[in-house]
Amino acid sequence: MEIPVFTVDAFTNQVFKGNPAAVCLLQNELQDQVYQKIAAEMNLSETAFISRLNVTDDFGSAARFRLRWFTPKNEIVLCGHGTIASAAVLFYHKKNHNAVLTFETLSGELYVKMDGDALVMDFPQNKPTMQDPNEVKDLIKAAVGELPVQDVQYCRAISKLLIRLSDSCDRAALMSLQPDPASLLHAGSDGKVKSLIVTLKGDPAAQPAYDFFSRNFAPWHGVPEDPVTGSSHTVLASYWAAELGKQKMLAYQCSSRGGELHLHIKDNNRVDIAGRAVTVLKGVLTL
Repeated sequence: MEIPVFTVDAFTNQVFKGNPAAVCLLQNELQDQVYQKIAAEMNLSETAFISRLNVTDDFGSAARFRLRWFTPKNEIVLCGHGTIASAAVLFYHKKNHNAVLTFETLSGELYVKMDGDALVMDFPQNKPTMQDPNEVKDLIKAAVGELPVQDVQYCRAISKLLIRLSDSCDRAALMSLQPDPASLLHAGSDGKVKSLIVTLKGDPAAQPAYDFFSRNFAPWHGVPEDPVTGSSHTVLASYWAAELGKQKMLAYQCSSRGGELHLHIKDNNRVDIAGRAVTVLKGVLTL
């Protein structure tokens, strides 16, 4: 069996920046254990698998597909960069002519369209709620050490803990964090948290004027740090829209690779997440 595979850097227009995802185009569904083995072989934060809903569908003409995402360790319910990478493969390489692509996923239907050189994902908002810091004090300590914390929130829908650093901190402080994956796993061993976001308010006087910064750590999924995380921005967009009183925001995830995301909160409890993508590898998996 031969499976076309692509590696796409998402949320960037520069190779070796943003977040790389492997994208596999499937003629037939595979057993779950095979999906997992392929994802482990690719050894990226996520591998996306696109399959046709009908055997008569073509990757270049169909408007609806099934989409699943696997980390090297397990399947996940929502992945932004894997979705934008999947759409890039269909639009750019398979020359799909539809204005909007619909993906059936574990998080319901997700939609992607092209807007100039950007890809715009229509995702559900995942609103966080207040979290008592004392209940997760060990996780906070493992994540940010002695840095001052202004707010802690939790999103049950996708098991993400959000830690907001004090406005007295700067971007350099956020970038200096080097949490130990083993310490995070030990502090969050109860299974409640599967991904940890650390975020910081942006500087409106800086250029570019990012509204907020973030980093994302997910050793529970076998990913010590995810470079640019679309799913975390379904939480961050909701949180910062309320804090800043803004519907449109520009965000930057400041991992070592870095990536930029344009966010638009909509009235239907959904959020548009826009970014660019560039392909760095095309090949064939032989099973």
